[in-house]
Amino acid sequence: MRRYIILAAAVFMQMCLGATYSWAVFVRPLKEITGLLQGTLQSPFSIFYFVFPLTLIFSDRILRWLGPRKASLLGGILFGGGWILASLGNHTFAFTAAGVGVLSGVGVGTVYLVPVTVGLAWFPEHKGLVTGITVAGFGGGAALFSQVAGWGMASAGISPYTMFLYLGIGYILIISLCGLTMVNPPDVKIKETIPLNYTVILKSKLFRALCLAMFAGLAAGLTVNANMKELTPLVSVKTGIMAVAFFAVANAIGRVIWGLIFDRIPPERAIQANLLSQALVLTCSPFLLHSPAGLEVFAFLTGFNYGGILVLYASTIARVWGIERVSQVYGLLFSVHLIATFSPMAAGYAYDFTGSFTLPFVALVLLLLLATGVIQWNRKFFATQSTG
Repeated sequence: MRRYIILAAAVFMQMCLGATYSWAVFVRPLKEITGLLQGTLQSPFSIFYFVFPLTLIFSDRILRWLGPRKASLLGGILFGGGWILASLGNHTFAFTAAGVGVLSGVGVGTVYLVPVTVGLAWFPEHKGLVTGITVAGFGGGAALFSQVAGWGMASAGISPYTMFLYLGIGYILIISLCGLTMVNPPDVKIKETIPLNYTVILKSKLFRALCLAMFAGLAAGLTVNANMKELTPLVSVKTGIMAVAFFAVANAIGRVIWGLIFDRIPPERAIQANLLSQALVLTCSPFLLHSPAGLEVFAFLTGFNYGGILVLYASTIARVWGIERVSQVYGLLFSVHLIATFSPMAAGYAYDFTGSFTLPFVALVLLLLLATGVIQWNRKFFATQSTG
């Protein structure tokens, strides 16, 4: 039963770590308080998704140095502390940007791979499904916390800054308690793994193809999620909050479903299906974004496809490079987030100047189609073991 307890704890940890996906809930209340523009208010979200993957590059070394338990405690304190720092944003918005963007980003980067790698180590026979279940919490947590925060601000009259404080305290407690269960199986010796040859990985055509594909998927999902409540400006605040929740719930569901798909078809086909599905949804956006129901359908479909991004690539790495390499190779691959993180802000500024998200969506569709073609071109390398 121990591995199931660990899996459950991993899900709860990821639920807290994924709370930043609910950032769109805070944008409109903050806009009313501060008078700042859409692009500026997306800066904490964009900074977070720059700092998070940057830290993730070094997370393997942190994990090997501290071990999964201590790494979880350190990451939880940093992440929750960032939201507590953000609560000081009523003095200057810089505190919110630094707290949610920088400090919590370092926290998530420190702890994110702990539940993923520990879960894979305990369930090596179900790579896609277990990865999907583990990271489903990352998307599902946003659904929960977006509703809690949205209700607190809209119904209970709690200011966004006070909500940041409450959430930060809760995150520290939950992540720290769950982190105490994070231990590897006795037969997995992570610290004894031979160092990875990063030069070989970076020169790999497969790795480069995965970088482009992951970047395209991340850019599309982050852009939609961060700007969700502005996609159809005429809808009510309640509808906007529900759309954020729909994206988050579908994100969690998508991680599990795409994990099941990965275990049943070749990895390159799963990745291509994910990219094309997202391109199709964005192409249909002009027909969907004209009503509250259409917005919710759009949010669900984009969230579902985005959920696959955080499963398919980690599972592919486990299959091609080995489970013991996931924390190393995935940390390097996830660095494409450093570029993708600017897509919500860029789309926000495009909206400020044009009053529409049409131009960003067209660019994203073309990018997704390009990535699909590159994966097809390099499909033969998915069957090659590349240990570096």
